[in-house]
Amino acid sequence: MKILMHICCGPCSIYPLQVLRAQGFEVTGYFYNPNIHPYREYLQRSQTLKNYAQSVDLHVIWSPSYPLEEFLRHTAFLDKDRCVYCYKERLQAAIGVATKYHYDVFTTTLLYSKFQNHQLISEIAHDLGRKAGIDFYYQDFRLGWSEGVRISKEMGLYRQPYCGCIYSEKERFYKI
Repeated sequence: MKILMHICCGPCSIYPLQVLRAQGFEVTGYFYNPNIHPYREYLQRSQTLKNYAQSVDLHVIWSPSYPLEEFLRHTAFLDKDRCVYCYKERLQAAIGVATKYHYDVFTTTLLYSKFQNHQLISEIAHDLGRKAGIDFYYQDFRLGWSEGVRISKEMGLYRQPYCGCIYSEKERFYKI
């Protein structure tokens, strides 16, 4: 089966890629993350994924756009609910690519992070997938959190210290 895996960053793709390949999936990555701020962070995560993908022979489809302004317009004043928009935006983009190129299912590396809301991601992805006529493949990749961290460190991959958006950056570093 062909699966499109939305990828938030290189380190978060390590364990899910291993698991999906072991399960017999033909995996293609998709990088679309308008939430990542600042732009230099976006470029660093993108380059890290390029380097990692090349080392493991992973084909990645790269979104040609970086609509940060649109992301900020839609998330301003949402506080904690900003993640709903962020998940929907990235998953909807992945669905567009998956249906265009006839993938059997889609998934996301967001399911690897122990800091993401898995229930919300799953609900949004299943709903959007159902409407678009493509199945969402849910698997709890958090089981491999430590293994993925270990491998990424051994490989010397850049590991970002926050989710990606300006709001999560503030939450991570701003202490009153």
